[in-house]
Amino acid sequence: MNIVLFEPEIAPNTGNIIRLCANTGFRLHLIEPLGFDMEEKKLRRAGLDYAEYAQVKRYTNLEAFKAEHPELKLFAFTTKASQFHTEAQYDSKSALLFGPETRGLPDELIQSLPDDQRIRLPMLPERRSLNLSNAVAIATYECWRQFGFANAT
Repeated sequence: MNIVLFEPEIAPNTGNIIRLCANTGFRLHLIEPLGFDMEEKKLRRAGLDYAEYAQVKRYTNLEAFKAEHPELKLFAFTTKASQFHTEAQYDSKSALLFGPETRGLPDELIQSLPDDQRIRLPMLPERRSLNLSNAVAIATYECWRQFGFANAT
């Protein structure tokens, strides 16, 4: 399975997601520009020593990612969707796509995907968003649950 971070901005969030990937077996794809240096101390601290267990790859833009992985089906996580993360049917070709912390995914990107590939996490009314690493963890575990937590101990 795959997690795609579109232009992530905050190093500790990405570090937490690297650790999540190391513990779930999901691959992490980072779409540039990044709002931090990959050698940043906060990124290393959040990822601890798990980076060696995670598959992380950077791409210059989303088009480069799509060109390298045409087989993957993007599921865009956005507050502008009606389908909950638990209603989506994920498969081995799914890629969970998340936007930058301060602005989310661009509207044109969201609109380019069919409704069934636009996903939201439930929240109380009048709330803006969840922390990126928390949102990714919630979605990742639902996706993994649908696969019976394959390879878990």
